[in-house]
Amino acid sequence: MFTTMFWILAVWFIVNVIWMWFVMDKPNTEKTFAWINVVAIVIGFWVYFGAAKVGGIDAWFNALNYVNIVLAIVQFYIGYHGVNHSSHTTHQA
Repeated sequence: MFTTMFWILAVWFIVNVIWMWFVMDKPNTEKTFAWINVVAIVIGFWVYFGAAKVGGIDAWFNALNYVNIVLAIVQFYIGYHGVNHSSHTTHQA
């Protein structure tokens, strides 16, 4: 169970990060992915502390859980505050 959940969460993390960059201008999608990520975090810590650990990926699993927390925070920020594109525009003289 430990190894299987690690790989499921690792694939979810990669898909989530890639997809996040393509929908930065869609706050509702960012919020949805952030809340799904919260569920993934809860499941990740539940498996990490509840299942028998497998040597070799133990530290990676824990790191993945904490990186998912950072990703969820970024997604919540983008989802609820948006990305300000006006600072990147150029003005003609």
